[in-house]
Amino acid sequence: MQFFSTINFNFTVPLLASATESADSSMVVAAVLLSLVVIYLASKVGGELSNKVGLPPVLGELVGGVIVGTSVLHLLVFPEGGTDSSGSLIMNFLQITAGLSPEATPQVFAAQSEVVSVLAELGVIILLFEIGLESNLKDLMAVGIQAFVVAVVGVVVPFAAGTVGLMTLFGISAVPAIFAGAALTATSIGITSKVLSEIGRLNSKEGQIILGAAVIDDILGIIVLAVVASLAKDGAVDVGNVIYLIVSATAFLIGAIVLGNLFNKSFVAIADTLKTRGGVVIPAFIFAFIMAYLADIIHLEAILGAFAAGLVLEETDKRKELQNQVLPIADMLVPVFFVAVGAKTDLGVLNPAIPSNREGLIMAIFLITVAILGKVITGLAVFGQPGINRLAIGVGMIPRGEVGLVFAGVGAASGALSKPLGAAIIMMVILTTFLAPPLLRFVFPEPTTAATLEGSSDTSLL
Repeated sequence: MQFFSTINFNFTVPLLASATESADSSMVVAAVLLSLVVIYLASKVGGELSNKVGLPPVLGELVGGVIVGTSVLHLLVFPEGGTDSSGSLIMNFLQITAGLSPEATPQVFAAQSEVVSVLAELGVIILLFEIGLESNLKDLMAVGIQAFVVAVVGVVVPFAAGTVGLMTLFGISAVPAIFAGAALTATSIGITSKVLSEIGRLNSKEGQIILGAAVIDDILGIIVLAVVASLAKDGAVDVGNVIYLIVSATAFLIGAIVLGNLFNKSFVAIADTLKTRGGVVIPAFIFAFIMAYLADIIHLEAILGAFAAGLVLEETDKRKELQNQVLPIADMLVPVFFVAVGAKTDLGVLNPAIPSNREGLIMAIFLITVAILGKVITGLAVFGQPGINRLAIGVGMIPRGEVGLVFAGVGAASGALSKPLGAAIIMMVILTTFLAPPLLRFVFPEPTTAATLEGSSDTSLL
């Protein structure tokens, strides 16, 4: 069983069916319900506390997952992490309160884990669909060549440095090193844009370049994720296969956007003829899931198809209505993904008191260093802009946020990442997300005024 099964439903569903055949269905439902209670409590409490101290809620959801998972409370654990049913407090609770027999517990535990994994898969697909809906291609292209150059440098430098460094310094094999290097390429546009708005710099030249580059980074990151996840399935690096995947991923994304212009009017017409509930969101999800399926069968990732579907539908007249209707669905399923990623992360492997863990801690320090320097250097790529704050541009690209977690989750599902390396990536995501807000405030030292804050409310650039 796997956490995401690398977003491959053909792999997950048979496992789910076989797991539930010998398990009491009522007990499986009870276990899943308790799991969702734990997940939603962890996500909400963590998100609220994180928001209260000025940090992104997604970070609190991840930390909440770590607390309820295998690192601390053992409320939400998964068998692929090496935990059996006796290590799950939910299973123990069902034995005490619902009469679950010890003999049936392993089957119920396996089925419950598979159901939560499928919900997490749906959550990450919807997350990428939502990101696509929020990525305006016209505004993106208007930012210009500066944002593109910054984004490319911000992908190539940390990817190359992280991959080569892990292979040469730590002796990591090619596939997991490439996966970890790819995780360093992401940038969270949500975190950066929030901080820029708060300090009144959203409409500055630096702010425009940062936001445009972050959007391009997301697109490049999705393509990189599709490539490395497919490589992880094969277990080897084939140069011809890499070229095929890059070309097919790019062609799929561009083709989906071009063909989407023809689909836009049809989608609006279909939505206008439907009078029952879900007249906009159901056709949108049908389209998104078809695109996800098509991406999957041509050996890309389903999340790439969902992201492309979001980009297509962002161009329609129903965009605002669709975003509003997708939001509550994402609120229900996306936290399952983030909490599950945190729950699967065994931070104990980074405990320096245990000699065998010290390599993982050193890898985490290395990844954090590359993650910060690899993005800060992007500011040097800006040209033709005298007097621009290049350091601020580089710092604005540092936070990995939810996109980095997608890489970590898919990497864990593929089996390409060892426990120390997987935990090191999570630590990198957490620390870069924590550091970015105060660093941005530091590199923009001028005091903000009411006028600048009012001007920052113009969201035309987003």
